[in-house]
Amino acid sequence: MLGSRSWDSLAQLGPAPLSVGEVLPVGDASDGVGVGAGAGAWPVVDAVPPPLLPWPGDPVVLDVVPGPRDDWFTPEWRTTLTGQEFHVSPDSDRVGVRTTASTPLVRAVTRELPSEGVETGSLQVPPAGFPVLFLADHPVTGGYPVVAVLTPESVDRAAQLRPGDTLRFRLAR
Repeated sequence: MLGSRSWDSLAQLGPAPLSVGEVLPVGDASDGVGVGAGAGAWPVVDAVPPPLLPWPGDPVVLDVVPGPRDDWFTPEWRTTLTGQEFHVSPDSDRVGVRTTASTPLVRAVTRELPSEGVETGSLQVPPAGFPVLFLADHPVTGGYPVVAVLTPESVDRAAQLRPGDTLRFRLAR
């Protein structure tokens, strides 16, 4: 779609996901920059360095601002969210980074919430109390409140997380 090489796992749109051994062309063969099989279709534009990640074993710090439903949580939500380490669970993907921690966030409002559209980087909190961080292929909320939203720079870092990684949340204001 529009030259993208991305696969949208929810909508089932785009080229098939990459498999082991596939090679993607990079650059324009006519300018001598292209590399890879079939180079020539994709010009190199300004290269953007990858987001900086901490040393292996150190937690990734993600900055957040309060979300649209932070009032659905007990006043301690800020301390619970920022005062402990979270771990990326194995069932994380482009839709969401699912987290675990020692202490769950506690809701003050327990009624059902109608589904709402959300931003990439939203932290939705299902009944178990552990945030799900919505990434590129995120859906609407599914009835769970959004306690906080990552800053754009933190969304870039979060997209690099892998199962088992440790992370911490930090309030940006």
